Amino acid sequence: MNIQPLLEKSARDHHHLCPRQIIGVRMGLLGLQALGYETPPEKKFIYIISETDGCFVDGLTAATHCSIGHRTMRIEDYGKVAAVFVDIVSRQAVRIAPALDVRQRAYAYAAGESRRYFAQMQAYQVMPDEEMFSVTPVLLNLPLESILSRPGVRVSCDQCGEEIMNEREIHADGMRLCQACAHGGYYQLAQIPSVLVPQTKTILENMR
Repeated sequence: MNIQPLLEKSARDHHHLCPRQIIGVRMGLLGLQALGYETPPEKKFIYIISETDGCFVDGLTAATHCSIGHRTMRIEDYGKVAAVFVDIVSRQAVRIAPALDVRQRAYAYAAGESRRYFAQMQAYQVMPDEEMFSVTPVLLNLPLESILSRPGVRVSCDQCGEEIMNEREIHADGMRLCQACAHGGYYQLAQIPSVLVPQTKTILENMR
């Protein structure tokens, strides 16, 4: 398959082309193939769980049309260039990751190129799938229904009052809580008083 149009699409969206985008494109195509698709299905039949974000994801999206915005992809940030591909209809799932020595193997497919980055750029476009990736059938630890959720489901957190979508609330002690109120979240309030909307501009200006 000529992957150049997909690489061009990824590079256009990302403003340049890099080895991880090429891996993303190649992995996306292999993921579709592993689930029995020659091309991306028109409907939302494929769901991808990527184990990192960044340029790798742009490559996945270019090859599969799955994206976070369309809720056909999510990030479980393990810091790994790997992804799980799920067929929503059959529930078949496979995890694909680069071969552990893929960088070393790349030199065999980039004759005369001693610079690692450029050797990868060349090799990742032509290496056979079986030398470049491992493909492993997997089972999800969560039901697919709980990952996908149902459209239009919204509740308000009983503690902070903010809206929670996609059935991501936590039920504890008879309360419906958002993740931040239940577990502390990924942020904490700064030591400044709450501000009203008209004061927000001044606060932001003082933070610059």
